[in-house]
Amino acid sequence: MDTIFALATAPGKSGVAVIRVSGPLAWAAGNRLAGGLPEPRRAALRALTGSDGVHLDEALVLCFAAKASFTGEEVVEFQVHGSTAVIAALLRELGQIDGLRPADPGEFTRRALENGQLDLAQVEGLADLIDAETEAQRRQALRVLSGDLGNRAETWRADLIRAAALLEATIDFADEDVPVDVTPEVKQLLTRTRDSLQHEIAGVSMAERIRTGFEVAILGAPNVGKSTLLNALAGREAAITSEYAGTTRDVIEVRMDLGGLAVTLLDTAGLRETEDHVESIGIARARERAEQADLRVFLVEENENPGVAPREGDIVLRAKADLLDDKTGAISGVSGEGVSDLVAQITETLSGRAANAGIATRERHRLSMQRAVESLDDAARMLDLGPEHSDIAAEELRSAVRALDALVGRVDVENILDEIFASFCIGK
Repeated sequence: MDTIFALATAPGKSGVAVIRVSGPLAWAAGNRLAGGLPEPRRAALRALTGSDGVHLDEALVLCFAAKASFTGEEVVEFQVHGSTAVIAALLRELGQIDGLRPADPGEFTRRALENGQLDLAQVEGLADLIDAETEAQRRQALRVLSGDLGNRAETWRADLIRAAALLEATIDFADEDVPVDVTPEVKQLLTRTRDSLQHEIAGVSMAERIRTGFEVAILGAPNVGKSTLLNALAGREAAITSEYAGTTRDVIEVRMDLGGLAVTLLDTAGLRETEDHVESIGIARARERAEQADLRVFLVEENENPGVAPREGDIVLRAKADLLDDKTGAISGVSGEGVSDLVAQITETLSGRAANAGIATRERHRLSMQRAVESLDDAARMLDLGPEHSDIAAEELRSAVRALDALVGRVDVENILDEIFASFCIGK
């Protein structure tokens, strides 16, 4: 492989910038610039010198041996002063060394995958960790990055390989008397694996919601106080408010962190019948987003039909608490009455749902596990038909194993690698 290099920290001025070099010529390049490298995994201060003998900077230099680095290759990292001029000078010097080239987006992580340092699920966990905005996203990404999903997949895989081996042993000795009937053990292994897979499949949607964020739609009639409430929740003037009905024509989104969860609040057009063409488009969008939202907050006035039927778990509040004598179950974005209670209720509701999240976080994971379950179901049907169908059952088990191999990136993932690594920055 080529030896690659890139700025691993964010571009721009900073106290310290890290420039990473990985590949077979990394240590040679480090020796050339630093006049000698410290022992692996032991940082040392070195003066960096260019090919023309000009002093570039004082750097903390750290090197890693192959198989003991992030990429699985020889790696050198230069921690230099975060001046744009220093960074540019060092990158220019590295670019002039034969055999070195700038890294592509995500190329360091891709090499970690190709060299067996990470599985594909861990790569996705790393991407999620880099993008994490909330505490729940951070914790979930770290679970995946630490290899929890890969370890679970390895357990499933080992059970299925044993089950297949038991069946194949009976096939190999079909003409002889085999003293032990392996069918009960095989069925036990299949049932245990299938139940565990189904449990993880059930948790994917919530895990994906933690990763991408929940949506909470605020619904109600025109001029009921939806935009005012959104502004109160956001703590800023995110939406235009006025005394005239129909001010909100499109869906307005505000991203928030509620209890460690990423939540997007949606202010929607007032629900009513209208002859105004533009407003009717806004109302149609409001109904569509409301249908897709994870949770809806309805603001209603006395004896008012909200226009959309609340679902189980939705929150229904009386509007304009500042104008009411009885403020039970009421809220006001103007006075702030009930706003903190609403935030607590939204947080509690979504946190309860998030507790059902599994360690698989993406639709790709769900599809791989679902394919494995379907193969296990087919294998179980073959077993019920009798020993003469053991060869077909064993093949179905091998299909389930291949589905799990795809889950962690052992097979059939080339078509998605470019999409995954395109989301990484150059230095990762």
